[in-house]
Amino acid sequence: MRHDPTLPSSSERWRVETATRASRTFAILGVALILVAIALPVFGSRTLIQQLFGVLTMLTLAQNWNMLAGYAGLVSVGQQAFVGIGGYALFASVALGGLDPVPAILIGGLAAALLAIPTAFFTFRLQGAYFAIGTWVVAEVVRLLVMQWRALGGGTGTSLPRDAVRNLWGVEWIEATLGVRGGEARDILAYWLALALALATIGFVYALMRSRAGLGLAAVRDNEQAAGAVGVDARRLKALVYFFAAFGTGLAGALIYMQSARISPDAAFSVLDWTAYVIFIVVIGGIGTIEGPILGVIVFFVLQYFLADLGAWYLIALGVIAIAVMLFAPRGLWGLISDRFDLHLFPVRRRLRRTNKDDKGA
Repeated sequence: MRHDPTLPSSSERWRVETATRASRTFAILGVALILVAIALPVFGSRTLIQQLFGVLTMLTLAQNWNMLAGYAGLVSVGQQAFVGIGGYALFASVALGGLDPVPAILIGGLAAALLAIPTAFFTFRLQGAYFAIGTWVVAEVVRLLVMQWRALGGGTGTSLPRDAVRNLWGVEWIEATLGVRGGEARDILAYWLALALALATIGFVYALMRSRAGLGLAAVRDNEQAAGAVGVDARRLKALVYFFAAFGTGLAGALIYMQSARISPDAAFSVLDWTAYVIFIVVIGGIGTIEGPILGVIVFFVLQYFLADLGAWYLIALGVIAIAVMLFAPRGLWGLISDRFDLHLFPVRRRLRRTNKDDKGA
Protein backbone atom coordinates (compact mmCIF):
# COMPACT_ATOMS: atom_id res chain seq x y z
CA MET A 1 0.00 0.00 0.00
CA ARG A 2 1.35 3.41 -0.97
CA HIS A 3 1.86 5.84 1.95
CA ASP A 4 -0.21 9.01 1.89
CA PRO A 5 2.24 11.92 2.40
CA THR A 6 -0.49 14.00 4.09
CA LEU A 7 -0.71 11.47 6.94
CA PRO A 8 1.88 11.45 9.75
CA SER A 9 4.34 8.58 9.67
CA SER A 10 5.49 6.65 12.72
CA SER A 11 8.67 8.74 12.86
CA GLU A 12 6.80 12.06 12.89
CA ARG A 13 4.87 13.98 15.45
CA TRP A 14 3.36 17.45 15.79
CA ARG A 15 3.95 20.23 18.25
CA VAL A 16 2.37 23.64 18.80
CA GLU A 17 4.59 26.69 18.38
CA THR A 18 4.01 30.41 18.74
CA ALA A 19 7.54 31.81 18.49
CA THR A 20 9.01 32.68 15.11
CA ARG A 21 12.54 33.39 13.96
CA ALA A 22 11.74 37.12 13.89
CA SER A 23 10.30 37.05 17.42
CA ARG A 24 13.38 35.24 18.77
CA THR A 25 15.67 37.81 17.18
CA PHE A 26 13.51 40.64 18.48
CA ALA A 27 13.61 39.15 21.97
CA ILE A 28 17.40 39.43 21.98
CA LEU A 29 17.29 42.97 20.59
CA GLY A 30 14.52 43.84 23.02
CA VAL A 31 16.59 42.82 26.03
CA ALA A 32 19.48 44.95 24.75
CA LEU A 33 17.11 47.88 24.18
CA ILE A 34 15.70 47.55 27.70
CA LEU A 35 19.19 47.59 29.19
CA VAL A 36 20.02 50.74 27.20
CA ALA A 37 16.75 52.33 28.34
CA ILE A 38 17.53 51.58 31.98
CA ALA A 39 21.00 53.09 31.65
CA LEU A 40 19.81 56.08 29.62
CA PRO A 41 19.81 58.57 32.55
CA VAL A 42 23.58 58.03 32.85
CA PHE A 43 24.28 59.60 29.44
CA GLY A 44 20.96 61.06 28.23
CA SER A 45 19.85 64.66 28.64
CA ARG A 46 17.12 65.72 31.04
CA THR A 47 14.96 66.86 28.11
CA LEU A 48 15.19 63.40 26.53
CA ILE A 49 14.26 61.75 29.84
CA GLN A 50 11.19 63.98 30.15
CA GLN A 51 10.12 63.29 26.56
CA LEU A 52 10.51 59.54 26.99
CA PHE A 53 8.44 59.70 30.18
CA GLY A 54 5.58 61.05 28.06
CA VAL A 55 6.12 58.36 25.42
CA LEU A 56 6.11 55.53 27.98
CA THR A 57 3.03 56.71 29.88
CA MET A 58 1.07 57.17 26.65
CA LEU A 59 2.21 53.72 25.54
CA THR A 60 0.85 52.27 28.78
CA LEU A 61 -2.49 54.01 28.27
CA ALA A 62 -2.60 52.85 24.64
CA GLN A 63 -1.88 49.21 25.51
CA ASN A 64 -4.64 49.25 28.14
CA TRP A 65 -7.18 50.79 25.74
CA ASN A 66 -6.10 48.33 23.05
CA MET A 67 -6.67 45.48 25.49
CA LEU A 68 -10.25 46.72 25.86
CA ALA A 69 -11.13 47.57 22.26
CA GLY A 70 -8.74 45.37 20.32
CA TYR A 71 -9.17 42.15 22.28
CA ALA A 72 -12.45 42.42 24.21
CA GLY A 73 -14.37 44.56 21.72
CA LEU A 74 -15.13 47.22 24.37
CA VAL A 75 -14.70 50.60 22.67
CA SER A 76 -14.48 52.99 25.62
CA VAL A 77 -14.47 56.77 25.30
CA GLY A 78 -14.26 57.25 29.05
CA GLN A 79 -10.80 56.03 30.03
CA GLN A 80 -10.06 59.53 31.33
CA ALA A 81 -12.20 58.61 34.33
CA PHE A 82 -9.56 56.10 35.44
CA VAL A 83 -6.65 58.45 34.66
CA GLY A 84 -8.28 61.19 36.72
CA ILE A 85 -9.32 59.04 39.66
CA GLY A 86 -5.84 57.48 39.74
CA GLY A 87 -4.27 60.92 39.94
CA TYR A 88 -6.70 62.18 42.57
CA ALA A 89 -6.30 59.03 44.67
CA LEU A 90 -2.54 59.64 44.71
CA PHE A 91 -3.01 63.28 45.74
CA ALA A 92 -5.47 62.30 48.47
CA SER A 93 -3.10 59.64 49.80
CA VAL A 94 -0.22 62.12 49.92
CA ALA A 95 -1.92 65.39 50.92
CA LEU A 96 -4.51 63.94 53.30
CA GLY A 97 -2.98 60.61 54.32
CA GLY A 98 0.70 61.56 54.51
CA LEU A 99 1.81 58.67 52.25
CA ASP A 100 4.90 58.91 50.07
CA PRO A 101 3.92 59.53 46.40
CA VAL A 102 5.77 56.45 45.07
CA PRO A 103 3.75 53.79 46.96
CA ALA A 104 0.67 55.99 46.50
CA ILE A 105 0.83 55.15 42.79
CA LEU A 106 -0.53 51.71 43.71
CA ILE A 107 -3.40 53.40 45.57
CA GLY A 108 -4.23 55.19 42.31
CA GLY A 109 -4.45 51.90 40.45
CA LEU A 110 -6.62 50.30 43.13
CA ALA A 111 -8.94 53.32 43.21
CA ALA A 112 -9.42 53.04 39.44
CA ALA A 113 -10.16 49.32 39.72
CA LEU A 114 -12.74 50.04 42.44
CA LEU A 115 -14.32 52.71 40.25
CA ALA A 116 -14.59 50.12 37.47
CA ILE A 117 -17.06 48.07 39.55
CA PRO A 118 -19.99 50.54 39.55
CA THR A 119 -18.95 51.76 36.09
CA ALA A 120 -19.19 48.23 34.68
CA PHE A 121 -22.56 47.72 36.40
CA PHE A 122 -24.06 50.47 34.24
CA THR A 123 -22.04 50.38 31.04
CA PHE A 124 -22.12 46.61 30.55
CA ARG A 125 -25.87 46.88 30.07
CA LEU A 126 -25.13 48.83 26.88
CA GLN A 127 -23.83 47.62 23.55
CA GLY A 128 -21.78 49.13 20.71
CA ALA A 129 -22.01 52.89 20.36
CA TYR A 130 -24.22 53.11 23.44
CA PHE A 131 -21.42 51.53 25.50
CA ALA A 132 -18.92 54.10 24.18
CA ILE A 133 -21.23 57.02 24.98
CA GLY A 134 -22.04 55.51 28.37
CA THR A 135 -18.38 55.38 29.37
CA TRP A 136 -17.94 59.04 28.39
CA VAL A 137 -21.01 60.05 30.43
CA VAL A 138 -19.69 58.17 33.47
CA ALA A 139 -16.33 59.94 33.13
CA GLU A 140 -18.07 63.33 33.06
CA VAL A 141 -20.09 62.44 36.16
CA VAL A 142 -16.90 61.46 37.99
CA ARG A 143 -15.26 64.73 36.93
CA LEU A 144 -18.18 66.77 38.28
CA LEU A 145 -18.10 64.86 41.56
CA VAL A 146 -14.36 65.41 41.97
CA MET A 147 -14.87 69.13 41.39
CA GLN A 148 -16.81 69.18 44.67
CA TRP A 149 -13.83 67.77 46.60
CA ARG A 150 -12.84 70.96 48.41
CA ALA A 151 -10.01 69.32 50.36
CA LEU A 152 -8.18 68.85 47.04
CA GLY A 153 -8.89 72.27 45.59
CA GLY A 154 -12.33 71.74 44.10
CA GLY A 155 -12.58 72.95 40.51
CA THR A 156 -9.21 74.70 40.52
CA GLY A 157 -7.16 71.70 41.66
CA THR A 158 -4.16 71.50 43.96
CA SER A 159 -0.45 70.72 44.14
CA LEU A 160 1.51 68.08 46.01
CA PRO A 161 3.08 69.22 49.29
CA ARG A 162 6.64 70.44 48.72
CA ASP A 163 8.08 68.14 51.37
CA ALA A 164 6.49 65.12 49.71
CA VAL A 165 7.92 66.10 46.32
CA ARG A 166 11.39 66.73 47.74
CA ASN A 167 11.53 63.48 49.70
CA LEU A 168 10.29 60.97 47.15
CA TRP A 169 11.41 57.40 47.73
CA GLY A 170 14.61 56.72 45.79
CA VAL A 171 15.46 60.35 44.95
CA GLU A 172 18.26 60.53 47.53
CA TRP A 173 19.83 57.34 46.17
CA ILE A 174 19.63 58.65 42.58
CA GLU A 175 21.26 61.92 43.62
CA ALA A 176 24.12 60.09 45.32
CA THR A 177 24.59 57.49 42.57
CA LEU A 178 24.25 59.62 39.44
CA GLY A 179 25.46 62.93 40.86
CA VAL A 180 22.32 64.86 39.92
CA ARG A 181 20.21 67.25 41.93
CA GLY A 182 16.58 67.78 42.93
CA GLY A 183 14.31 68.04 39.93
CA GLU A 184 16.52 66.02 37.62
CA ALA A 185 16.64 63.13 40.10
CA ARG A 186 12.83 63.19 40.33
CA ASP A 187 12.59 63.11 36.52
CA ILE A 188 14.86 60.05 36.43
CA LEU A 189 12.80 58.29 39.10
CA ALA A 190 9.56 58.99 37.21
CA TYR A 191 11.16 57.80 33.96
CA TRP A 192 12.27 54.50 35.50
CA LEU A 193 8.82 53.96 37.00
CA ALA A 194 7.20 54.71 33.62
CA LEU A 195 9.57 52.27 31.91
CA ALA A 196 8.75 49.55 34.44
CA LEU A 197 5.01 50.18 34.08
CA ALA A 198 5.13 50.09 30.26
CA LEU A 199 7.14 46.85 30.22
CA ALA A 200 4.85 45.25 32.82
CA THR A 201 1.77 46.24 30.79
CA ILE A 202 3.16 44.82 27.55
CA GLY A 203 4.24 41.65 29.36
CA PHE A 204 0.81 41.24 30.94
CA VAL A 205 -1.04 41.71 27.63
CA TYR A 206 1.29 39.27 25.87
CA ALA A 207 0.90 36.65 28.60
CA LEU A 208 -2.87 37.14 28.57
CA MET A 209 -3.16 36.66 24.83
CA ARG A 210 -1.05 33.49 24.95
CA SER A 211 -3.19 32.03 27.72
CA ARG A 212 -6.44 30.11 27.58
CA ALA A 213 -8.29 33.30 28.49
CA GLY A 214 -6.64 34.99 25.52
CA LEU A 215 -8.01 32.34 23.18
CA GLY A 216 -11.44 32.98 24.66
CA LEU A 217 -11.06 36.73 24.13
CA ALA A 218 -10.06 36.22 20.51
CA ALA A 219 -13.13 34.04 20.00
CA VAL A 220 -15.40 36.61 21.68
CA ARG A 221 -13.96 39.43 19.57
CA ASP A 222 -14.51 37.50 16.33
CA ASN A 223 -17.97 36.11 17.11
CA GLU A 224 -19.42 36.37 20.62
CA GLN A 225 -22.37 34.08 19.93
CA ALA A 226 -20.17 31.35 18.47
CA ALA A 227 -17.76 31.69 21.41
CA GLY A 228 -20.64 31.30 23.85
CA ALA A 229 -21.79 28.19 22.02
CA VAL A 230 -18.49 26.45 22.79
CA GLY A 231 -18.54 27.41 26.46
CA VAL A 232 -16.70 30.76 26.56
CA ASP A 233 -18.09 33.07 29.26
CA ALA A 234 -17.89 36.31 27.28
CA ARG A 235 -19.29 38.55 30.00
CA ARG A 236 -16.83 37.28 32.59
CA LEU A 237 -13.84 37.70 30.27
CA LYS A 238 -14.88 41.22 29.29
CA ALA A 239 -15.34 42.18 32.93
CA LEU A 240 -11.88 40.90 33.85
CA VAL A 241 -10.25 42.80 30.98
CA TYR A 242 -12.21 45.92 31.92
CA PHE A 243 -10.97 45.79 35.54
CA PHE A 244 -7.37 45.07 34.55
CA ALA A 245 -7.42 47.93 32.02
CA ALA A 246 -8.86 50.27 34.66
CA PHE A 247 -6.14 49.26 37.13
CA GLY A 248 -3.35 49.82 34.60
CA THR A 249 -4.84 53.12 33.46
CA GLY A 250 -5.15 54.28 37.06
CA LEU A 251 -1.49 53.45 37.71
CA ALA A 252 -0.49 55.48 34.65
CA GLY A 253 -2.68 58.40 35.74
CA ALA A 254 -1.20 58.39 39.24
CA LEU A 255 2.33 58.32 37.83
CA ILE A 256 1.61 61.15 35.37
CA TYR A 257 0.32 63.43 38.12
CA MET A 258 3.04 62.44 40.56
CA GLN A 259 5.49 63.72 37.96
CA SER A 260 3.60 66.94 37.26
CA ALA A 261 2.93 67.51 41.01
CA ARG A 262 -0.21 69.47 40.10
CA ILE A 263 -3.73 68.28 39.32
CA SER A 264 -7.08 69.79 38.35
CA PRO A 265 -10.37 68.17 37.25
CA ASP A 266 -10.27 69.60 33.73
CA ALA A 267 -6.73 68.32 33.12
CA ALA A 268 -7.11 64.96 34.86
CA PHE A 269 -10.40 64.10 33.13
CA SER A 270 -9.52 65.49 29.69
CA VAL A 271 -11.09 63.35 26.98
CA LEU A 272 -8.67 64.78 24.40
CA ASP A 273 -5.44 64.08 26.27
CA TRP A 274 -6.24 60.68 27.78
CA THR A 275 -8.72 59.08 25.38
CA ALA A 276 -8.78 60.79 21.96
CA TYR A 277 -5.00 60.77 21.57
CA VAL A 278 -4.85 57.19 22.85
CA ILE A 279 -7.45 56.05 20.32
CA PHE A 280 -5.47 57.80 17.58
CA ILE A 281 -2.28 55.98 18.64
CA VAL A 282 -3.95 52.57 18.61
CA VAL A 283 -5.88 53.09 15.38
CA ILE A 284 -2.94 54.30 13.29
CA GLY A 285 -0.58 51.75 14.84
CA GLY A 286 -2.84 48.74 14.54
CA ILE A 287 -5.69 47.75 16.83
CA GLY A 288 -5.69 44.23 18.24
CA THR A 289 -1.90 43.85 18.19
CA ILE A 290 0.79 44.53 20.78
CA GLU A 291 3.11 45.99 18.16
CA GLY A 292 0.48 48.46 16.91
CA PRO A 293 0.41 50.79 19.95
CA ILE A 294 4.22 50.75 20.09
CA LEU A 295 4.46 51.91 16.48
CA GLY A 296 1.52 54.27 16.94
CA VAL A 297 3.01 56.08 19.93
CA ILE A 298 6.25 56.64 17.99
CA VAL A 299 4.33 58.11 15.04
CA PHE A 300 2.21 60.24 17.38
CA PHE A 301 5.17 61.85 19.14
CA VAL A 302 7.02 62.41 15.86
CA LEU A 303 3.96 64.21 14.50
CA GLN A 304 3.62 66.15 17.73
CA TYR A 305 7.26 67.24 17.55
CA PHE A 306 6.95 68.57 14.00
CA LEU A 307 3.33 69.79 13.97
CA ALA A 308 2.51 70.93 17.52
CA ASP A 309 3.36 74.57 16.70
CA LEU A 310 0.58 74.67 14.09
CA GLY A 311 -2.14 75.11 16.73
CA ALA A 312 -5.58 73.97 15.54
CA TRP A 313 -4.05 72.72 12.28
CA TYR A 314 -2.19 70.11 14.33
CA LEU A 315 -5.46 68.53 15.43
CA ILE A 316 -6.81 68.74 11.88
CA ALA A 317 -3.68 66.99 10.60
CA LEU A 318 -4.10 64.21 13.17
CA GLY A 319 -7.72 63.77 12.11
CA VAL A 320 -6.85 63.60 8.42
CA ILE A 321 -4.09 61.05 9.07
CA ALA A 322 -6.42 58.91 11.19
CA ILE A 323 -9.12 58.95 8.48
CA ALA A 324 -6.59 58.07 5.78
CA VAL A 325 -5.24 55.14 7.79
CA MET A 326 -8.74 53.83 8.53
CA LEU A 327 -9.66 54.03 4.85
CA PHE A 328 -6.53 52.59 3.27
CA ALA A 329 -5.08 50.49 6.11
CA PRO A 330 -7.95 49.33 8.35
CA ARG A 331 -5.56 47.18 10.39
CA GLY A 332 -3.18 50.10 10.94
CA LEU A 333 0.42 50.66 9.92
CA TRP A 334 1.58 47.52 11.69
CA GLY A 335 -1.04 45.53 9.79
CA LEU A 336 0.54 46.70 6.52
CA ILE A 337 4.01 45.73 7.75
CA SER A 338 3.03 42.33 9.10
CA ASP A 339 1.07 41.46 5.94
CA ARG A 340 3.90 42.55 3.66
CA PHE A 341 6.74 40.82 5.51
CA ASP A 342 4.86 38.20 7.59
CA LEU A 343 6.47 39.80 10.65
CA HIS A 344 5.22 39.14 14.19
CA LEU A 345 7.34 40.45 17.07
CA PHE A 346 4.86 39.29 19.71
CA PRO A 347 3.37 36.17 18.11
CA VAL A 348 0.23 34.78 19.70
CA ARG A 349 -1.03 32.65 16.81
CA ARG A 350 -0.49 28.97 17.43
CA ARG A 351 1.02 26.92 14.61
CA LEU A 352 1.38 23.18 14.19
CA ARG A 353 4.87 22.08 13.23
CA ARG A 354 5.68 18.59 11.98
CA THR A 355 8.84 17.19 13.59
CA ASN A 356 10.68 13.89 13.67
CA LYS A 357 10.88 11.96 16.90
CA ASP A 358 14.65 12.12 16.77
CA ASP A 359 14.71 15.96 16.61
CA LYS A 360 16.35 17.52 19.65
CA GLY A 361 13.66 20.18 19.84
CA ALA A 362 10.85 17.66 19.78
